[in-house]
Amino acid sequence: MTNKSLYRTHLVRVEIPEGVNIIFGQSHFAKTVEDLYETLISASPSLKFGLAFCEASQKRLIRTDGNNAEMIEMAQKAAFDVGCGHSFFICLTDGFPINVLNRVKGVEEVCHIYCATANALQVIVAETDQGRGVLSVIDGETPLGIETDDDRKEREEFLRKIGYKK
Repeated sequence: MTNKSLYRTHLVRVEIPEGVNIIFGQSHFAKTVEDLYETLISASPSLKFGLAFCEASQKRLIRTDGNNAEMIEMAQKAAFDVGCGHSFFICLTDGFPINVLNRVKGVEEVCHIYCATANALQVIVAETDQGRGVLSVIDGETPLGIETDDDRKEREEFLRKIGYKK
């Protein structure tokens, strides 16, 4: 006997307003919400964030937390639209993923980070009779060319201007 489970794919656009960054990942346990909250709240006193986690069993709710109602609502919408079990979204302002990403990766329930971005984001989702899963993400747009010496200089100056390089 063979298992001939049918599936279909969806392309889900995640809306990211100007000035907002998203971390999209996968975890494996309901305590993810509390552990991510504790990690983010201790990362920076100025960070505004919301997070949403898609529970994959029991009540199968989207569990949320954060310190900013707008960011919580945004994370909740992204999680609902994508709808993949054990996935999570963190929406943040007044900080950048680079400031918290290693801490998020260090949360023991976190299995995988799909992306951390402020770019246009699309999630390719597979759906079967059991549920939905992330196939991949499309983060941003296709490159238009190869950087020139002037482009390299501009990039280096920008990183120093915003304080990420000396």
